[in-house]
Amino acid sequence: MNQFWDNVYIQSAANYSVVILCVIVFLAIFELVTKYKNWEEIQKGNVAVAMATGGKIFGIANIFRYSIEQNDSLVTMISWGVFGFVLLLAGYFIFEFLTPKFNIDQEIKNGNRAVGFIAMILSIGLSFVIGAGIS
Repeated sequence: MNQFWDNVYIQSAANYSVVILCVIVFLAIFELVTKYKNWEEIQKGNVAVAMATGGKIFGIANIFRYSIEQNDSLVTMISWGVFGFVLLLAGYFIFEFLTPKFNIDQEIKNGNRAVGFIAMILSIGLSFVIGAGIS
């Protein structure tokens, strides 16, 4: 049975499957903490929401990229990925806190592309920092 899990194709498929599932779950969590419905806004053509959501997807995937590179077991990879997501989520709340003059979620929902772009870059940038800290 160990030979089955040691197969590089099986490991790649397992990592891929787990990351896809985690992206779906983590996006659902982001949807709960934002004041807008991501997919409804994207369907309406809201580019700001699309950029912010794309940044979140990239950020989550990038964190898992580092986690896969640094860990041998699937369980450890998932654990570090979840920890990285929690840090990314904390970064989102810090971004919201540091902009008291306007509401980030409301600006993104209203289609403010500048705010959507900054949210995207923040998610991407933080994912590299978080990923570098994964061991």
